[in-house]
Amino acid sequence: QYFHSHGTRDGEVHLRQEDAFTSQAPITVHDMVMNTAIKYANYIALGSKHRNGWHLLTYIEYYEECRRAAKAFLKLGLERFHGVGIMGLNSEEWVIANIGAIMAGGFSVGILATNSPKACQVIAESSEIDIFVVDNDRQLQKIIQGSLKHLKAIVQYKEEIRTRLQNLYSVGGTSEDTLDRVIDSQKPNQCCTLVYSLSATGPPKAMMLSHDNITWTTLATAQRLSYKCPPEAQEILVNYLPLSYMGAQLLDMWVSISVAGTLYFAQPDALRGSLIDTLREVKPTLFHGVPWVWDRLLDSLKTDQLSAGGAGVESRGPALFPCVRSSRQTHPPLCFGLAKRLTFNQARKFLGLHHCRQYFSLGLGLSRATLDYFLSLNMPILALYGLSESTGIHTVSRQHDIRLLSCGKSLPRTHIKTQNEDDEGIGDIYIWGRNVFMGYLNDAENTQEKFDAHGWLRTGDLGFLDADKFLYIVGNTRGEINPNPIEERVKRYIPLVRYVVLVGQDAPYLCALLTLKCQINTDTGEPRNALTSEAVAFCRQLRSQSTRLSDIVYDGDPVVLEFIGQGIDAANAEVTSDSAKIMKWTILRTDFSVAGGELGERGRARKGPALLHFEHYTHSDVRKVRRGRPGSRPPGERVQ
Repeated sequence: QYFHSHGTRDGEVHLRQEDAFTSQAPITVHDMVMNTAIKYANYIALGSKHRNGWHLLTYIEYYEECRRAAKAFLKLGLERFHGVGIMGLNSEEWVIANIGAIMAGGFSVGILATNSPKACQVIAESSEIDIFVVDNDRQLQKIIQGSLKHLKAIVQYKEEIRTRLQNLYSVGGTSEDTLDRVIDSQKPNQCCTLVYSLSATGPPKAMMLSHDNITWTTLATAQRLSYKCPPEAQEILVNYLPLSYMGAQLLDMWVSISVAGTLYFAQPDALRGSLIDTLREVKPTLFHGVPWVWDRLLDSLKTDQLSAGGAGVESRGPALFPCVRSSRQTHPPLCFGLAKRLTFNQARKFLGLHHCRQYFSLGLGLSRATLDYFLSLNMPILALYGLSESTGIHTVSRQHDIRLLSCGKSLPRTHIKTQNEDDEGIGDIYIWGRNVFMGYLNDAENTQEKFDAHGWLRTGDLGFLDADKFLYIVGNTRGEINPNPIEERVKRYIPLVRYVVLVGQDAPYLCALLTLKCQINTDTGEPRNALTSEAVAFCRQLRSQSTRLSDIVYDGDPVVLEFIGQGIDAANAEVTSDSAKIMKWTILRTDFSVAGGELGERGRARKGPALLHFEHYTHSDVRKVRRGRPGSRPPGERVQ
């Protein structure tokens, strides 16, 4: 799309159609949902687990519920091109409110449930939210604390309503004819969704996505990844990543609609430990996770193998890696059938992924060790790359068209290029296609800066394309240190380490905050003091008796600390630039977790939906790491 609306909410853009004979005809979101509802009326669309079992909706029921929500929003006073703010955990009500807002001619505005009241106020004012849809009283209180001039109604759909508000399903709706007139007035090149990026240095930016952005990108992604449709087969997906993240929304919500798949919602505590239980029960045919989720699945798998008293996945998986790593082999190797029965199927079944045909990683930073490990189990994790500005997706990998460490190739009829390449061919990444957003709401200046003179979007990332047009990301254009290769080296040399947080941007030297692999309390989602079975087994290999984090951090286990120091030195030895060497390091007093607040939806979407944030470490631990002048301690020295 070329940007022509200057950030105005009722603006329109000219759609990019290279060839009238091969381009997909533009359609609205309503038309995509309605087409599926008509064609696959009685197939199961949504599944939500309640105390008495699963509550299921067919596609025709799904469509009718969306229309019902749209009529309620119009009755409550939703104006054309105004927002419906949706804030709460993923649920069928979340997706119904999202589609209903678009059908009613408004903007769907997904807001993270972890956002502060202040952030909610800023988003509500900039997107002119008329109606808020919240799931509980905690989210409700964030809204009623402030004064919002456009707010006309708040709808709460879960928990007992403590504040007297009308519930969505008790609100009468406008007439069918009124809704149909609103739907008929919508155009594919108009905005229907706002996606916000929170920034530590300025106000949040609202990215405008058109109907065509969503419908075109959805269909292109489903076609490129060879998703199946009924009656041949029905895809089964499990949603657990926040739907306010555009990548998760596209793959879970929109793609499942386009292929008439069944979308099951995981439990609220999915990221605290119950995800595997849902996967085992639902048996998805497709699964995607952010890098740290894949790491946790691998931890669970290793722990299960060690507790079973066998040789452990650690010794079995990588040994089989040469047998399965080549995707170009016409026939599987001789040992493949036996390995599949003894190891592959067992591991997949433990994770609940034994019906899966494809596995994806959203966001950058999946470690090579984790990638290789799952590949050794014949579970190739395919990388996807995209920004919210590209409707969540721009490049995809496919099972028979894959390069390790690459993000894959561009979607059909989209383009990617690099400019200002250095001697190694690494340059600024630009993208082009119908998935590219309309621009920033009410911000023509920043929108124009984001595009070049020919309508190419500056991604802000650095990388290169190989001879076969596979994309590789190596950094960004903001001059920030690229942490991925440094973290990768540290974790390769020190298998005990779970996370590496680098501190040192624009500073004389680099420091590292390390967390060790600890067990997770399945009830609270918080990390325990006890090390994982894998970490304990590794300590035994070092002839250390440590079984708890405190044995290492507080008691100062000399064997483990010396090993970590040697690992840091070995990682430093692989680089020639001092800026990429870790000069000081310390072990944090707890592992990271969702419950602890270190893992979540913070940061830009291009880095994935689960980034580390460590504000409550930077004051004490970072100051401790930084005391003393540069060079006053040997490189790689631990700070007590």
